[in-house]
Formats: sequence, C-alpha cells, structure tokens
Amino acid sequence: MNFDVLFLGSGQGAWNGAIPMAKAGLKVGVIEEGLFGGVCTNRGCNAKITLDRPVELLRQVEQLQGRGFNGVPQLNWSDLMAHKHEVIDSLAQSNQDKLENAGVKTIIGRGTFVDSHTIEVAGENYTADKIVIVTGQLPHRLAIPGNELFHDSTDFLVLENMPKKVTIIGGGYIGMEFATMANAFGADVTVILRGDKVLREFHQDYVDILVKDLKNRGVKFHTNENLKKAEKIDEKVVLTGENGYTHESDYVIDATGRRPQQKNMNFEGIGLEFDEIKGIFVNEFLETNLTGVYATGDVIAKSQPKITPVAAYESQYLAHLFTGDTNEGIVYPPIAKTVFTSPRLAEAGISIAEAQTKPDEYKITVVDYAAKDWFHQVGNDDINLISFVHNKAGYLVGVTNLGNDAVETVNGLLDVMNAKIKAPQQEELIYLFPSIAHSYMKYI
Repeated sequence: MNFDVLFLGSGQGAWNGAIPMAKAGLKVGVIEEGLFGGVCTNRGCNAKITLDRPVELLRQVEQLQGRGFNGVPQLNWSDLMAHKHEVIDSLAQSNQDKLENAGVKTIIGRGTFVDSHTIEVAGENYTADKIVIVTGQLPHRLAIPGNELFHDSTDFLVLENMPKKVTIIGGGYIGMEFATMANAFGADVTVILRGDKVLREFHQDYVDILVKDLKNRGVKFHTNENLKKAEKIDEKVVLTGENGYTHESDYVIDATGRRPQQKNMNFEGIGLEFDEIKGIFVNEFLETNLTGVYATGDVIAKSQPKITPVAAYESQYLAHLFTGDTNEGIVYPPIAKTVFTSPRLAEAGISIAEAQTKPDEYKITVVDYAAKDWFHQVGNDDINLISFVHNKAGYLVGVTNLGNDAVETVNGLLDVMNAKIKAPQQEELIYLFPSIAHSYMKYI
C-alpha cells in the first residue's frame, strides 16, 4: 500500500485527523481537486462571517442611537469584499502547508475509486489500507427551466457589487444569513418559500421573532409559492410560479439546500452504499459497508448537524481509532449550532420542542434578557431571549438563545452541560465581571 490512510477531500473532516495521524507515525495522504481546507474555509463559513462582521457591528450601533451614538456608519460591500479576499484567499495554501509540514502527502486532482483500496488521480493509482471519504456537499439546484440563471452560495460570497434587487429561494441557514447581509447592504430583498416556515430546525417562536425583525427592516417573504420557471427579460430574471405568480429580480440565489457530493467518483462501481439526498451510510465507527472505507463530515447520512465542528470531531475520532487510542464507536456530545443572522439564533442540547413534549422530564425557563438583565441593557438590546432546559436532577441539558451574543452564550453554557455543573459547584466558576458568562450563570 502507498498509504496507511488516504483522505478523499481536504476539508475539516480530513485535516483535523490527518495531521495527528501523520504525527503518530502513519503514512497519510490527502487528495484535493480544488482549494485545500474545503468549503468552510474557502467559500463558506469563513468568508460568510467576514462579510457579516460589519452587519453585526452595525446592528449594535443602531441599538445605541441616542445612547452614545448619533448617526450610523455607511456600509460598503465592494470594500468589504476586498477585505474578505485579504483574509480568506491565503487560507487554502496555509492549509496545504500545515498538512505537508506535518508529513502528510498532498495529491492534486480529482480522485476516482478503482476499488475499495485504490483511488486513481490523473492516471496514477494510489492505494491505502484505509480510505476516508471527505467530499462534503454541493449546492442543490432547483429543477425548473431557466435555473442556469440562478446563483449559489459560492457565487454570492465573491459578488463584487451588491445588486439592487436580490431574491433568495429557500429559508434555511444560507437563505436567512444572506437575506440579513444583502438587506443591511441596501439591497431590496425578497425570500420565496415553497412552504410557510423558515429555519425549521430551530425553535419556531424565536424564528417568528427573527422573521418579524427582518420584515421590519424591509425583507419581503413570499410563502407557499411553487416556482415553475425562470427567464431573462430585459436584463431582469423573471420567476413564474403557480396561479399567475411572477417576480422580477436582478440577482436570484438558489438556497434550496445542499446535497452530498458523490457523483463521478465510482461509488456505484465499488458497491458503496449511499443515498443521493442523505449521503453515505456509516456505522458507529464511521465505516461504510466496505471494509476499510470510512467517511466523515457532511457527506455522511446522519442525524447530527452537518456543520464544521462536527466534521472536525469525526476526523479527530478517526485519528484516535486508527492510532489505537480507542476501539469504541463514536459518541457525539451535545452539539451547538447557530444561524448567523442579526440577532443570532443559537442552541445546544435538548431542544425546546423536545422538552415541550416531555413535561415530566424537563423544565423550561424563559428569560427576557433585553427586559430583565442590566448587562444586556447596557447595549440596549432590543431582542434577546433565552430558554433554559433542565432535567429532573437539576442539570442544564439544553439552551436556546436569540440575541446578539447568542453564539458566545450558547458556547459557554455548552461547557456547563458537558461538565454537568450545577449548584453548588457553580459557585466555583468565578467569571470576570461584568461579562456574558457572569450574566447567564445567575439564571441557571
């Protein structure tokens, strides 16, 4: 075998495990046809949060009008895009360098399976005792005539100038985050939904508040619209739906979801079991139906959130498994997730929806930070709601927060959940005062 472990793809589900494997003495290779680091690093999370940062700051300035600020700064998308390139464009080479400096062999090109131990790249075969598939997901494209006129998340994150009218099809993470950004930068934003709900994975009471805030800022939502075609008329994209519905836009983003990237790699030829929508099936060791073939990250069919930290966790697990640190199956801890709207919406552990179905097992406590917490009143938060879920033993097992600092709040409370800390042990957590952590600890 050329390698002990060969990764197909270089995203978070690869390099987080590949580097410790190589340092432990395994011969490791990583195949990549594009930018090293995968979607998140180069055309996803990192780029998105760079473009969103001024929006986050702007919202805080808006809330403090007449309370220290008179006037709001003007956002400039073109300048920000140039800054995004400054921050992001060097990361791919940096990720490749990290791999190579750790002793990992990098292979450039598209990999195709020959058999369960062999991958062909540019006419050369590479063999390995174990192969890990880390191919991630690709944007889904709505299957209607004229869909070639649509743009996806990759396109939006390199958009040089913000169009006057932006239309977003879909109400998931990407749709709501892009609606927030485009609206803040002055675009006339319309969100078109096939149903009547957005962010279905999150607490709907808080989602409704978030949508109301976006509407107040000028974002329009068209619900229960089944689009049938798109066409270009007089330099505009015209969408047509059922019952005579039409909509005209300068720029249309298809945010109808993502699908596992599994085409043209001969998965069928080697007998790998997968679903075109859900992804590759794996067992508790992240091994597929083929002995020695594993998968990590968003390409897996799983119930856990398909987000960057989960892919990294899975890759690190394989490093422990392959180096003999463990022979147990993977066990997922409570996982935090967020949507980077303004305000943020984040949650971890037992959801409000689940807790509501089991009132004998869980107690839900809701706190209106904006109305009751002086620390959040310092920033004049207009929206900041948090729900705590405790089990019968009194341990915090879930949290959901809608607010500017929801990410840091949920991150901190995730530590409390994992460490199983409750009174009086909480007294030993002497946080800085004043701070976000000191603020939330007095409520749990």
